Amino acid sequence: MTHTVKPLVAGNWKMNGVRSSLAEFANITSGVSSALASKVDTMICPPATLTYLFAVGAVGTSIAVGAQDCHTADKGAHTGDLSAGMLADAGATAIIVGHSERRADHGETDAVVNSKAKAAWASNTIAVICVGETEAERKAGKAVEIVAGQLAESVPDGADAQNTVIAYEPVWAIGTGLTPTPADVAEIHTAIRSKLVDRFGDAGNKMRILYGGSVKPSNAAELMAVENVNGALVGGASLKAEDFLGILKAYA
Repeated sequence: MTHTVKPLVAGNWKMNGVRSSLAEFANITSGVSSALASKVDTMICPPATLTYLFAVGAVGTSIAVGAQDCHTADKGAHTGDLSAGMLADAGATAIIVGHSERRADHGETDAVVNSKAKAAWASNTIAVICVGETEAERKAGKAVEIVAGQLAESVPDGADAQNTVIAYEPVWAIGTGLTPTPADVAEIHTAIRSKLVDRFGDAGNKMRILYGGSVKPSNAAELMAVENVNGALVGGASLKAEDFLGILKAYA
């Protein structure tokens, strides 16, 4: 583990949650002690309908609230879309961009993801930029190549530890229960770190690289101990306070 980088554990609620979910969120915020908060940063990214409510609920706690996506433009005729500025106005301090589900379900290209990251920065929010290979790409021995390509094209110039977090999510491990071995994770995270340092110099050493893909309390400690893993982007296990707090215990 890179000890010079404070880890971040972020929960991506995806298309889950209604107003009554504030109770579960309150269980999460109250479960993070000041001692734990000194060791690890925490964030929940609820659906956009709950951003403001959660941001209000997080006041006075150590938990940050993020968003799951944004439009590339700051305003305009884009029915149904939300700009980074709107999400920031609702209380989001970070925005996930380029999640594999956005890439697959909405055909988002690296260029679109790059533009969304810039939009996040323009609204003073952190861009959590996702990369990851499919099962077919991994079986073909192309995992490192695919991730390196996404990294090169999705991360804008000017990225640093203050405005950018990288999240590696092997597509085949999301919600499937399949998890790469620590050696698999180490290989990709080391490759990502190397690419970041090559491109951004020392800033690349300080950027957080999160692991995501079937992270749960039972495997969190092992995965979080892998070199160049600076936290997790958690899906389903972030919906329940008990599970999310169980993952955070990897840093207790």
